[in-house]
Amino acid sequence: MSATCDLLAFVRADHALPEHVRAAALHLLGDTLAVGAAGSTAPGAEGVLQAARGWGVGDDARLIGSDERLPAASAAFVNGFAIHCLEWDAVHEPAVVHALSVVTAALGASINRMGGCDPDDALTALAVGVDVASGLGLAATSPLSFFRPATAGCIGAALAVARIEKVERLEDVLGLAYSSLAGTMQAHVEGSIALPLQIANAARAAIAAVDLVKAGLTGPHDALEGPFGYFTLFDSGDLSTYTRELGRIWRIAEISVKPYPSGRASHAVLGTLSDLALDPAAVESIEAYVPPLIARLVGRPVIADMTPAYARLCLPMLAALMITDGRIDPRRFVPETLADPALQALACKLAITVDGNPDPNALFPQALVVRLADGSTIERAIPHTLGSPDAPLSAAGTAAKRALARELAGDVPDARLFDDPLVYFTNPTCLSRAQSRDVAQSPSTALGTNGKGATVLP
Repeated sequence: MSATCDLLAFVRADHALPEHVRAAALHLLGDTLAVGAAGSTAPGAEGVLQAARGWGVGDDARLIGSDERLPAASAAFVNGFAIHCLEWDAVHEPAVVHALSVVTAALGASINRMGGCDPDDALTALAVGVDVASGLGLAATSPLSFFRPATAGCIGAALAVARIEKVERLEDVLGLAYSSLAGTMQAHVEGSIALPLQIANAARAAIAAVDLVKAGLTGPHDALEGPFGYFTLFDSGDLSTYTRELGRIWRIAEISVKPYPSGRASHAVLGTLSDLALDPAAVESIEAYVPPLIARLVGRPVIADMTPAYARLCLPMLAALMITDGRIDPRRFVPETLADPALQALACKLAITVDGNPDPNALFPQALVVRLADGSTIERAIPHTLGSPDAPLSAAGTAAKRALARELAGDVPDARLFDDPLVYFTNPTCLSRAQSRDVAQSPSTALGTNGKGATVLP
């Protein structure tokens, strides 16, 4: 069989998730929904919602953090934007794919319009979709030119939706999802809000691909390995390097969560600066030694009129905010803060030096050298990025992220989103605010750990 046939057989197969894989899926679902709730109030979210309301009337699926409902494709679009717009969503680092974002947005809309589904079926579909999205990135050998979280994410999401809706013609779903792929790294280069819109478009396209197949339409069947397929036009690579491990390695267990609402490429430096707790006045200079991809993604210069989307991807400004505030709060990404002369001067003390890493997709290892005004030097090697499986967030770090997400989300109408996310995801019955408060006081799911001492919040 071809690698594409192996991939589709994996999507079709019956799976019983190993316990650690199920725990990872549960944790990441909760993380993604919390991030989406926070993003639902972010700049641009209201404009996205206004546009989606004009695309058709329907109440198939709800919006994260809201009691409003839209047709499934429109809800997937709005929720995809909310999940990615703060740059806080989980990522498979070796694949360079935000593998939960498109899959969760599209799968959630699908489950909503079905009226709910079995929780284990939902987690399995989530794990399968994330596996495919991550696997396409793992098989890539080329640097990013298209925005891989959207392109690979759309394919993983469409197949996850087809699985949960029991659509048999997966070859056509794959082909039509592939035919809808879009999104380049130009938005990233410019720090444009188009970046989360590419995630939103991918989530909507995943729903549309399934709906078109259900309506009898067909798509190309050699969409990944054909002469004009994914691994010719979007990325170079060999799909079989991923598919030969299917079912033996579950990629959702390799996903990293983001402790900070900023580009993932900034987190190694930010986590180290958080640990150092430096006095801004004592910093003479900072030098970050990073792989080429880090410099490409977040090594942009400090400018006076940066947008919030630009600031989230500007390592010097993020470093200055971390040193000054001790955290990264998206509410600080406003003109008066970003143009503050003292903050900009501190940001300009950080220099980025590209190391000799030959891997165009590598995010680590990194190193940091801080020179202080008293003449002393602090050196730190950073073998893994905070939030990765090899450097998991502590219980306190996980709780801090969840608390900030709640604060940013405001008064969500259904507390299950934070307190019992699997039930929220699989049982779309609307609760009254009184019922929602009851759930918040006695959620049905207990806390667990990921086996490395980090708390798993369902």
